[in-house]
Amino acid sequence: MATIKIKQTKSGINRPERQKRTLRALGLTKMNQTVEKEETPQINGMIEKVAHLVKVTR
Repeated sequence: MATIKIKQTKSGINRPERQKRTLRALGLTKMNQTVEKEETPQINGMIEKVAHLVKVTR
């Protein structure tokens, strides 16, 4: 499978708890942190939920 890079560009402060948990599940804990994940339907769904907080490069 292809891998994608996910970078947190905005803070999770003052966001709903569900969005905070999604960021944590993606492995993002700090601003400007980048993680590499396999591109799966589950990961893509999580990215869609917090798309306004992250930047994705494929």
